[in-house]
Order: sequence, then structure tokens, then C-alpha cells
Amino acid sequence: MAIIITDECINCGACEPECPNTAIYEGADDWRYKDGTKLKGKVILLDGTEVDSDEAQTPISDEVYYIVPGKCTECKGFHDEPQCAAVCPVDCCIPDDNHVESEETLLNRQAFLHNE
Repeated sequence: MAIIITDECINCGACEPECPNTAIYEGADDWRYKDGTKLKGKVILLDGTEVDSDEAQTPISDEVYYIVPGKCTECKGFHDEPQCAAVCPVDCCIPDDNHVESEETLLNRQAFLHNE
């Protein structure tokens, strides 16, 4: 499953540079599929949706840092544990029950995002 940042976030920003997929953004910041990945131009996501990886997407939160579920791999393929949760001083990076995914799905996403 993806990780979510709860509203207990203190906006310290410790998590953002730790994400190997650049899936974490500051509240109110636009995000792009291409950020921190090897995706370029129009791509077809693993769910079949076609997107322009360069196009700015609407922020998921205006208040606190947020994680884009479609870019989160729980650090599978990179680390043994989610790095955002490992560095969060207030333990607000937790599993997102709304985005439950298998390890295989997460590893497939990691390979897709990084063209491996």
C-alpha cells in the first residue's frame, strides 16, 4: 500500500528528500509524474490511464506535505522500509488504507517509474 502523511504533520520537510520516487511534495505544491523519475512526455500508467508526465497535477493537500499514491512504492526496490516513516519526527507517515497494494505491484511501479 502507499504511505500517507496525516494532518499531524508539522511541515518539517524531513521526509521529502528521502523519497526515492519524488512522491512527496510540500502542501499546495503542484506535482508531476516526471519529477524524480525517468518518465518523459505522454505515458500510459500501469492502470491504463494516459497522462502527460510533464503536466502539473493538482496538489493533494494544501495544508501539509503529501504523498502521491501513484508514485509511492513504500521504497520497495530501494530500501527495506519506507524512508519517510523512518525519518518522520512525529510518526505521521503511515500506511494508507485507501491504497492497499501488493509487494509485486509496488515493485512493478518502481520499475515503471525508473524504466528498469
